[in-house]
Amino acid sequence: MSRQSAIDAVTRYFDKGQFQSDLADLVAYPSESQNPDAAPELRRYLVEAMQPRLERLGFTTELFDNPVPGGGPFLVGERHEGDDLPTILTYGHGDVIRAQHGMWREGLEPFKLIEEGDRLYGRGSADNKGQHLINLAALESVLETRGKLGFNTRIVLEMSEETGSPGLSEFFAAHQDRLSADVLIASDGPRLQPETPTMFMGSRGGITFDLSVDLREGAHHSGNWGGLLADPAMILAQALSTITDARGQLQIPEWRPDSLTDKVRAALRDLPIEGGEGPAIDLDWGEESLTPAERAYAWNSFAILAMKSGVPEAPVNAISASARATCQLRFVVGTDTEAVLPSLRRHLDEHGFQRVRIEPFERGFFAATRLDPDHPWVEYVRASLQETSGQTPHVLPNLAGSLPNDAFAGILGLPTIWIPHSYRACSQHAPNEHVLKPVCRDALRVMAGLFWDIGEGGTPG
Repeated sequence: MSRQSAIDAVTRYFDKGQFQSDLADLVAYPSESQNPDAAPELRRYLVEAMQPRLERLGFTTELFDNPVPGGGPFLVGERHEGDDLPTILTYGHGDVIRAQHGMWREGLEPFKLIEEGDRLYGRGSADNKGQHLINLAALESVLETRGKLGFNTRIVLEMSEETGSPGLSEFFAAHQDRLSADVLIASDGPRLQPETPTMFMGSRGGITFDLSVDLREGAHHSGNWGGLLADPAMILAQALSTITDARGQLQIPEWRPDSLTDKVRAALRDLPIEGGEGPAIDLDWGEESLTPAERAYAWNSFAILAMKSGVPEAPVNAISASARATCQLRFVVGTDTEAVLPSLRRHLDEHGFQRVRIEPFERGFFAATRLDPDHPWVEYVRASLQETSGQTPHVLPNLAGSLPNDAFAGILGLPTIWIPHSYRACSQHAPNEHVLKPVCRDALRVMAGLFWDIGEGGTPG
């Protein structure tokens, strides 16, 4: 039996439709962590879908309650083959973002996998059920081909990632020995381009907060009171306009990172970021001195996620009493997270906007992390992916989005490598979420090759 035999086995798994069938079973669990009524589904996904599959692979498994009230449960699995072998930790999350029933296009629904051409539609198909299914299937192909993995494996499955991973850090701190490993190899997020394997070694952090202006009780007729009553929407709009300039460049010094090194620039230099599906990039938006790749992966970005004043669906001739905007800062390593909101408060006050309140979201934020692109494990994984795919992988210092990588890198002290199995236009937090079949097929092959290689030895010490 050979490396190619394992890759061929997982390719047959896909070509015969078994991957699609297995993914359909997982998508059918309505595991919305943002929906309190769906709490029983979070545990059911682990008990019914994940534990039996892992135990068939020779894992011992245990379910844990979340140490944070209201957080979803954790499943920890372990397959131990030898004290002298490397240990790989992997991860996935079985919870999904809100289903958004009634917003999907005709013929689609959130919790039913529907195949159309090269697309598999369903909530969780991309984020993250399809991704951890690919990794488990790749492990299965290696085990079936060789009769053993050739390394020890630990897995963590959580059910609260879409609400900010509450309890994950506390859980890791309490179970460090049980989760110790040589490296994290997991999957989330999108490839840079669908046809080419991607690796990233960390993520941008994210902090979300509301800016609000509340001036009085009730709205008042704009004819009778126009010019006499301050307009909260105008005040808020003016305040927001000071945070960036007209092209979105950050105007708060503390929000501008200091970590764009020559090594990071070199890693990003030849990476393609334009093209493919999804909207065209606005080349005249963001930090003018940076390339598009540097703006997305090595710099901070501010976004207004939502705004409201009055009743936009049915406006009336009245000056609103209040206005609110939900805002977000995505930030890279080199940003002082403790200074983000205090510096915003100071900035607003200096510009005369003392009436604008800052209201942080209760769920907090993910921290920013990054592993050097020349780390030995990065070189090892890169070589394996290239051998299987025949292409040079895209290597990102960190993902543009946010995920709980800080718990793995900070608390467990692991080098972290993420190999995403989706693509940027997958609509992962929107209606019509989907994965591309060619990406899934290719991902199964490169992961089978990687797990085979790890079992052959010669991994970084």
